[in-house]
Amino acid sequence: MRRQKRDMTARAYERGYQAGVSGRSSESCPHSTEQQRINWITGWREGHADQLDGLIGVSGVHRLRMQ
Repeated sequence: MRRQKRDMTARAYERGYQAGVSGRSSESCPHSTEQQRINWITGWREGHADQLDGLIGVSGVHRLRMQ
């Protein structure tokens, strides 16, 4: 649990991916630091691409990273 909280860049990527898959806008990025914002946008782009490819729901389970 503590390591997850320490690695803010990985969390930003995962949250961005979830936002992209759920269809939220890239303008909704909550981060202000440059590195976290870059990771969030990268995750959002991959999540958005997966959403457009139809990899949502059960077909996208293989993309989830286990904690």
